[in-house]
Order: sequence, then structure tokens, then C-alpha cells
Amino acid sequence: MKITRVNANNRKKAFEVATRSGLFLFPYVEADPSPLIGDRVREVYPDKEIGREGFTYVLDSGKEGTVHMDHVLEYNQDPNYLADVLLYNLTVEARKRVEQSDLSTREIIRRLGTSASQFYRLLDQKNYSKSLKQMVALLAILGCEVDLVVRQKRTA
Repeated sequence: MKITRVNANNRKKAFEVATRSGLFLFPYVEADPSPLIGDRVREVYPDKEIGREGFTYVLDSGKEGTVHMDHVLEYNQDPNYLADVLLYNLTVEARKRVEQSDLSTREIIRRLGTSASQFYRLLDQKNYSKSLKQMVALLAILGCEVDLVVRQKRTA
């Protein structure tokens, strides 16, 4: 997710990160180094070196910090980001299980009822267009049981 602009809001003690998806707040205390009353943010900008997928800030003391957009999305509990993380974790587990499996790749593809290219897309960690249903089916073929646990968030 690309950052279109970022501002330091000293009143809210947070960075305001704008993307095409909306505006996200990221508190100073989550940043390292943290801006303080005597060491405020002098400059903040979307970082071109990381493809505008994060921002860099400079404090009055000269200290510099960079925050990746994933950190901002995780802090804000963005639903799309959380779904992508779940899909990523299932993909990593499926890759591990495929390597450990006694089943041949051809047999797994046959049981899935899909093509070889679709099978390899399922194992691609960068592909987020696959469905949760496909990943659960693959893991079931590999002898895994997938349980999704839903619980109340813990408050700090």
C-alpha cells in the first residue's frame, strides 16, 4: 500500500498517514525513536527508497526513524491487512507441508482437481488472490486439520 502523504500531528502525538484507502493514525510512542516534547519531528515524508510503502521522519536531535506501512496497518487492525496475514501464514504452512509430504506434486494436483499453474499460485506467498477455501483444501489433502479460533481481543 503506497503512502500518498504523511504529517506529524503534535496535538494528537501521532503521524497521520494518508493512502488511497484512507487515513491512518500512528502514535509517536509506537515509533522508534519516539518523538518527545524536547525532541519533536522536524521533517516527515513518504520514503521513495522503499517505494512509498513507508515513511521516514527526522527529529530535532537529528535522529531518524522509518516506519513501514505494514506496521501502521497492523497497529490499526486493518481488516484487509489481517486477512492477508492469515492467507500468508497458511501459505507458509502449506509450503512446509508440501516439502514434507510423501505425495507427489502430480498427485496433490490431481486431488485438488486443478491445474499445475493454479497449484503453484497457491504456494506463491506473494499471491493474495487465492481463496481461503483453496488453501484449506490443499492443507486437508496434505493431512492437516485447519481450525480457526475466534476470541475476544485482550485489552492492555
